Amino acid sequence: MAALLGPAEAADALAAALRGGLDPEDCPPRSAVAVPGGGELLLMPAASGAYAGVKIAGVAPGNPARGLPRITGSYLLLDGPTLRPLARMDGAALTALRTPAVSALALRHLAPAGRPLRLVLFGSGPQAYGHLEAVLAERELAEVVVVARNREGAERLAAHARTLGPPAARSGTPHDVADADLVVCCTTAREPLFDGRLVRPGAVVVAVGSHEPTARETDTALVRRAAVYVESRAAALREAGDLLVPEAEGAIGPGHITGTLADLVAGRLPTGGERGCPQLFKSVGMAWEDLAVAVALYEADR
Repeated sequence: MAALLGPAEAADALAAALRGGLDPEDCPPRSAVAVPGGGELLLMPAASGAYAGVKIAGVAPGNPARGLPRITGSYLLLDGPTLRPLARMDGAALTALRTPAVSALALRHLAPAGRPLRLVLFGSGPQAYGHLEAVLAERELAEVVVVARNREGAERLAAHARTLGPPAARSGTPHDVADADLVVCCTTAREPLFDGRLVRPGAVVVAVGSHEPTARETDTALVRRAAVYVESRAAALREAGDLLVPEAEGAIGPGHITGTLADLVAGRLPTGGERGCPQLFKSVGMAWEDLAVAVALYEADR
C-alpha cells in the first residue's frame, strides 16, 4: 500500500470525496461486538459513487503481549452498481494509512504554515509512526518530541524521526505540550494524557486513539477552551469520549463543536488560530474514509 499511496495522496482522496458531495453525516454507524479477552469486532460498511466496501476489523488489546498486532482485519472493495468484489485489502494496513491521512487533511487547514513547527507526539505504535510521516507530508518540523509509556519505544521513534529530516527529535514528558505548535495523540489511553491548560492559543491538538464514549486522550480543560472540529457531528456525539465526558460533566453543551472536516475542506469556517484559542480535531474513524482510501489504492494499482 505504501508504494501505491502516501498519506498526502490519501488525504487528497478524502478531500476529493468531500468536495464530490459525500456527506459524512449520512454514513452508517459502525457495529461493534464484544469478544472474549476484552476485544471488539467492528463492521464498517460504506457506499459512494461507483464503489461500495466494508471493513471487518478486530481490536485485540491483548495481542501486543503475544507479539501480534492490536488491530487486525480485512477490507472488501465492491463495484457499486453490481456489488461484484473488486479487491481485498489488509484491514490493519488500510487503517494505518487512512487514520493519519484524515489527520493530515485536518492539519492542512488548522496547522500554522510558513515556519517550522514543534510537534509533540503521544504514542510509539504503528499509528504514531504513520502520523509522523503524515505530519511531515504537510508541514516542516523544527523538533519532534515523543511521549510514550514505553521509554524504549519513544527513543526508537525519536531516532526514526531524526532520519526523516527534523533537526531535533527526542523523548519527552506531557509537560512538553506547553511549547508545542502541534500535539498528536495516537494511543490506547482511556484517561487524559496531559493538562489541557498548558496548550497555548493557536496550537493544534489531534486526538485519534479512541472511539468509545468513556475513553479519551484530552481533558475537559482543553475541550472547554478549544475550537473543536470533528469528522461528523453524529459520529462524534455517538463515540467521542473526548467530547462526551466533558458534556456529561456539564462543562460543554451539545453545540460546542465548531465545525467538521467537510467545513474545513470547503473553507466555510475560521480556524481556532484566528479565534485566539487552541484547536482540537477529534477523529473516531469512519467507514467513508476507508472507502475513499481503498478506492484510491485500487485505482492507483490499475
